[in-house]
Amino acid sequence: MTDIVSWAATATTILAACMTAANLGSRITGYGFAVFTAGAALWIGTGLMTHQPALIWTNVVLLALDIFGVWRWLGRQARVEEGAQAAAEASELTPGEALFPVSLLTRAPVDCDGAQVGGCVDAMAGCSSGRLAYVVVSQGGVAGVGETLRRLPWAKACIEDGRLSVRLSRTELSDLEELAKDHWPAR
Repeated sequence: MTDIVSWAATATTILAACMTAANLGSRITGYGFAVFTAGAALWIGTGLMTHQPALIWTNVVLLALDIFGVWRWLGRQARVEEGAQAAAEASELTPGEALFPVSLLTRAPVDCDGAQVGGCVDAMAGCSSGRLAYVVVSQGGVAGVGETLRRLPWAKACIEDGRLSVRLSRTELSDLEELAKDHWPAR
């Protein structure tokens, strides 16, 4: 029985780590913490069955942190994102420019000529004006390894249905300035 519980604890902990490390949004991260919670409970059970107080107490603390993670990502953050989405949807029905949550610029898929060509990494905005200067777009690679970062002027982009749409051809996008991961333009 101890082997089954310890292998289940191992599997749930690995699955939870993959879910949270993938950074696929607040819901997936929150569910990752829920799986971490189950893993911590299984590790506590393993520690009780094998008389390992250090394993028990470590996972009691981790269990408390995991419960906080569930609240943070499935409770609070989900409500914040729902509020932002509701404001964006309501803005489409009112006069003036439609709004979008700026947090989208750290995770939105990037479309060019109707196909996904990358993802948003971040954006740079003026401190006084709040105007967006450029968006950093990631192309290629796997989980950030081998990716190419490009500087996309905000004037060449727009948000449509939760995606960043590029007003350039694929060739023009590929010709944009390539950024070093640790050195982006100041202006």
